[in-house]
Amino acid sequence: MPGAFHSLLLPLQRKRKTKRRRRRRPSYSKGGTKPKNHLGAGGDPSFNLKASASTSPRDIGCLVQPLGNLLLSASPGANLRDAGLGALRPLPDDLLLDVLGLLPARALAALSVASKAFYVVAAHDPLWRALVLDELGGAFDFAGSWRATYIAAACGGRPHLIPPRALKIRGFYSDYLFQSWLCANMEMRHEWLARDTIERRRGVSVEQFIAEVEEPNRPVLLEGCIDGWPALQKWSREYLLEVSAGKEFAVGPVSMTLDRYFRYADNVQEERPLYLFDAKFAEKVLEMGRDYEVPVYFREDLFSVLGEERPDYRWVIIGPVGSGSSFHVDPNSTSAWNAIIKGAKKWVMFPPEVVPPGVHPSADGAEVTSPVSIMEWFMNFYGACKTWEKRPIECICRAGEVVFVPNGWWHLVINLEQEEYVERS
Repeated sequence: MPGAFHSLLLPLQRKRKTKRRRRRRPSYSKGGTKPKNHLGAGGDPSFNLKASASTSPRDIGCLVQPLGNLLLSASPGANLRDAGLGALRPLPDDLLLDVLGLLPARALAALSVASKAFYVVAAHDPLWRALVLDELGGAFDFAGSWRATYIAAACGGRPHLIPPRALKIRGFYSDYLFQSWLCANMEMRHEWLARDTIERRRGVSVEQFIAEVEEPNRPVLLEGCIDGWPALQKWSREYLLEVSAGKEFAVGPVSMTLDRYFRYADNVQEERPLYLFDAKFAEKVLEMGRDYEVPVYFREDLFSVLGEERPDYRWVIIGPVGSGSSFHVDPNSTSAWNAIIKGAKKWVMFPPEVVPPGVHPSADGAEVTSPVSIMEWFMNFYGACKTWEKRPIECICRAGEVVFVPNGWWHLVINLEQEEYVERS
């Protein structure tokens, strides 16, 4: 195994069992910088990779090829996966990863030397992400991959600017593992971004907003209504680091200081990036609370009668490119407004009576099953909307603009640039 693995420490905390949503992966053909896929209805035939996508042998993702390529290989029946997994061969890849997710780091590292196939599977970065977050919480310095981050921490915190070298392995085919890498490294297609069907309004009165937007329960993009916010001018990275020094913010399942989170966001390229989503930012950093005010259209606040018992109602949200929220409906029958301070984000919204393709809510609406990542939804389901009678409302919201999300509307968002914004329900 790579020499750094010999320095792995015993886990610092009890290992948490993780749960994954099940989904089927389409078949692909990998070649050059334009991986091909063979999708069902709604799928798209080809994709471009980001310029930052690695094709170096140091990149674990390059060890995996889509299953469709096996048919074109010199030995169509020879998948290294099957030959090297032994008794675990019958398990589908998602279940196999669930099993490996129960292992501590030392056992996972040991397993990686059992065979070439186990080396590939045990290097799957989400396994190491779970280990880092479980054992280190938010006190980690991201080193380019979660596997490298864990190894650096286990070696006493010495920086590893270059991840451990991946062995040169050929002949491992898996759609499940390949799509995870593809979703992290592919560009958003032009046709996914081109459609803009939301109504845009500027200078509308409160009475007009209530009559023409709120009561009909329609989404709208508002222009000009936060032009006076100090945050638009003040919220540079340097300013936020200064006023929030020493404070921790909610990031997924952990808490992180803003400087650590920015270092992560600057270097991460994964299928589901961690999202800073903090409901107590204004209490933690008074300056941030003073840098914005509620637009005039949203100042009637019925939840205010609950005083300290009210549910969370405002958030500061920061995320790298590719982060965002998969399809959901806001809780408590609330409407929400979302103001962009820096960056840009793509919105896709369906009315309450239209469940988005690929999304399966439970009968009571308490749980929603959907593709694991936002990019996977665009790859496999966005095209299906072209033939629907009720097509989604779409837009790209940019700095200084506000999106109003009405009660009951399904919505998905993905960040197109690293951004900061305020959301309130």
